[in-house]
Amino acid sequence: MTIAVGDKLPDATFKTMTADGAKAITTAEIFSGKKVVLFAVPGAFTPTCSNNHLPGYLDNYDAILARGVDTIAVVAVNDVHVMGAWARFSGGEGKLLYLADGNGDFVKSIGLDADLSSGGMGLRSKRFSMIVDDGKVTALNVETKPGVDESGAAHILGQL
Repeated sequence: MTIAVGDKLPDATFKTMTADGAKAITTAEIFSGKKVVLFAVPGAFTPTCSNNHLPGYLDNYDAILARGVDTIAVVAVNDVHVMGAWARFSGGEGKLLYLADGNGDFVKSIGLDADLSSGGMGLRSKRFSMIVDDGKVTALNVETKPGVDESGAAHILGQL
């Protein structure tokens, strides 16, 4: 079953890279008492994710925060080292929260996992974005075709 507007996010644990190394971080730590924009990409460093999806959130970082958002987070089914490197490479380190869902447990639990085995990528996340207010989904945008349209920063700005 796919998560829907009005649903509470399930408990999950991600990994994120810090100055002290990899750290576990829970959905409670990320979302409780906060307004968060969460977007997901099929893979860090992949062309559409790195060239189109992520840059929109970096370019609109201040505008999104100005609309009452506490945190902008990106999640991918990648390991924490890849996500840490992507944060540094993309210029988003210290701005966005880069969440590694290494086994895809979170995206599976919300029904937004994707089997990209035919392309050699295995289990990944669908491309999506959501607004989460104190752990509750208030907006959900899932791409139905390749590219960034519904899940991009411009669309999220219109929903805030």
